[in-house]
Amino acid sequence: MQIAIDGPGGAGKSTLSKKLAKQLGFVYIDTGAMYRAAGLACLRKGIDIRNQKDEAAALVETVLIDLIPAEAGQRIMLDGEDITGLIRTPEVSMAASDVSAIPAVRLRLVELQRALAATRDVIMDGRDIGTYVLPDAPIKIFLTATPEERAKRRYIELTEKGEACDYEQVLAELKERDHNDSTRAFAPLKQAEDSVLVDTSSLNFEESFEHLLSIIKERL
Repeated sequence: MQIAIDGPGGAGKSTLSKKLAKQLGFVYIDTGAMYRAAGLACLRKGIDIRNQKDEAAALVETVLIDLIPAEAGQRIMLDGEDITGLIRTPEVSMAASDVSAIPAVRLRLVELQRALAATRDVIMDGRDIGTYVLPDAPIKIFLTATPEERAKRRYIELTEKGEACDYEQVLAELKERDHNDSTRAFAPLKQAEDSVLVDTSSLNFEESFEHLLSIIKERL
């Protein structure tokens, strides 16, 4: 069984998908974290992703990105290093958006994502799961919220981690990533025609979780 949950940054995909997977006994696959790992690898090498696409693609071909199940959902590994706590910064978010626009990078990571989904019951979240990675998934959800609400959630998340940030900057960067993700030529962010649209702007976490769970159980 494959469940695809797509949507823009800050919509709550990862947090909700982790809890849904635990509730249903499914394996959770955070595809966004894989692109964040690729973006972090490029940042560490000093690659200007937007202007050095070939170099970025070549680097991603050589690094090892792995997902290890953990109590909190998953640990993200880059060449054997646990980078789970390093990939949620605004800088890495933009690097992930930039690297995800490179077709060679997407092809490599999508191959891995499809292999993971071929042998187990999975909940996979991202931006092109229902439209490109798992187009035949029987359950598809497009999760969204207003940019302002998503920026507020991201701002709270960052400040709770002790990171200095500005709400207006977080909002501007989120809107920029939305634009980049939805206008890229290859596998852009968009709602699949056969997906269920869920707007969580006015819902708290538990309300969002129960709503998604009811949709999934109805289709299961």
